[in-house]
Amino acid sequence: MIGNIHHLGLTVRDADRSAAWYHEVLGFERTGEFSAADGSRRKVFLRHEGLNLRLGLTEHWPGRQVPFDETSVGLDHLAFAVATRRELSEWERRFTAADVTYTPTAPANSIPGAAVLVFRDPDNIQLELFFEP
Repeated sequence: MIGNIHHLGLTVRDADRSAAWYHEVLGFERTGEFSAADGSRRKVFLRHEGLNLRLGLTEHWPGRQVPFDETSVGLDHLAFAVATRRELSEWERRFTAADVTYTPTAPANSIPGAAVLVFRDPDNIQLELFFEP
């Protein structure tokens, strides 16, 4: 039986830059790192007090240095839950102050009363904050 998600790994162009962004913008804390003996990849691990999973940011060398494109096969986006709709407005203010690219909060048409705030990380990975009543 599957009980939960243990960790989620995202490929990034610069693990340190991305780790700093996830810390400064979203409040993740750096918990460790790993470098492959052959130099092929490096990972930075993050945790967030509100999540029961670890986020791994992996920098592959040599990796393609192109921004994320959700139209390619693989990850489409990652959505984080928030407890209230009001929090989405608070996040919009925080994103504006941090110069984060985002789309204003909009109804999530698939779920009555739900709302979503879409934004991008430094590698253009689409992230969402999602409120569901």
